[in-house]
Amino acid sequence: MKKIILLSSIIFFISCSRFTNIQKSTNIEYKYKEAMAYYDKKSYNKAATLLEEVLPLMKGTEKAEKGFFTIAYSEYFQNQLVLSAYRFKRFYDTYPRSDFAEESYYMHCLSKFEDTPDFSLDQSNSFEARDAIQQFLEAYPKSKYIPDCNEMVDKINAKLETKSYFLAKQFYRMRDYRACAIAFDNLSKDFPSSKYLEEVMYLKIKSQYEYGSQSIESKKKERMQAAMDFYYSFVDKYPDSKYIKPAELIYDKLKLEPSLK
Repeated sequence: MKKIILLSSIIFFISCSRFTNIQKSTNIEYKYKEAMAYYDKKSYNKAATLLEEVLPLMKGTEKAEKGFFTIAYSEYFQNQLVLSAYRFKRFYDTYPRSDFAEESYYMHCLSKFEDTPDFSLDQSNSFEARDAIQQFLEAYPKSKYIPDCNEMVDKINAKLETKSYFLAKQFYRMRDYRACAIAFDNLSKDFPSSKYLEEVMYLKIKSQYEYGSQSIESKKKERMQAAMDFYYSFVDKYPDSKYIKPAELIYDKLKLEPSLK
C-alpha cells in the first residue's frame, strides 16, 4: 500500500514538474501544442491555463480562434457555467463568421440553461437563458440544435410555471388575497395550457371573493363582479371539475351579495 502511495506521489510530482516546465517555455507553438494535448486528455484546467498564456500572442491566427473556442469548452467541462456562457458568447461576437460560430452560440445557451436554479430560487437566470435561446433561434432558424433548444425552453417554462404556482399558493396561505388574485390571474395568462390551470381558475374565484369581501364599499361591487366573472369562465371550461361544488358555494354567496343587486 505504501509503495502504491509513493508511486502515485512520484507520478504526480513528475506531472506537475512537466507542466511547470511547459509554462516556463518561451516557445509559443510548443505551449499551444501541449495545451491542445492536455485538452484531448481531458486535463481541462491545464489546457485553459496554457491557452490563456499564449493566445494574446497569437491574435489574428486560426490557432487563436480554435484556442479561444477550446478555452470555452474547457470551462464548460469543468462546470464553470458562468464563465463558459460568457466565453462562448464572446467567441461568437469576435468570430461571427467562424465555422464554430453557430455551435458557440448554442453552447452559450446551453451553459446559461444548465446554470438555471431550482424553481424555489430566484429565476433571473432562467429568464436570461430563455431570452438567449430565443435569440439563437432567431439567428439560426434552420439549426440542427433547434430540437434541443425547444426542449430547453419547455423545461424553463415548466420551471417558471411551477414557480408562479407555488408563489400564488404562498400568497393564498398567507391570506393576502389581493396579491393572490393577481398572481393566479398572471399565471393563467402566462401559462394558458398549465397543468395547474383547473385548480388555479377555481382558486381565482375563491381568492377574488375573499378579496372583495375585505374591500371597502366603493370597491366591493367591482371586485365581487370579477369573482362572478371568474366563476362563469371556470364552469364554462371545466363543467365536470372536482372543484365545481365548492365553486358553486361561492357563487351562491355572490348571488346574495348586496353590492351586486
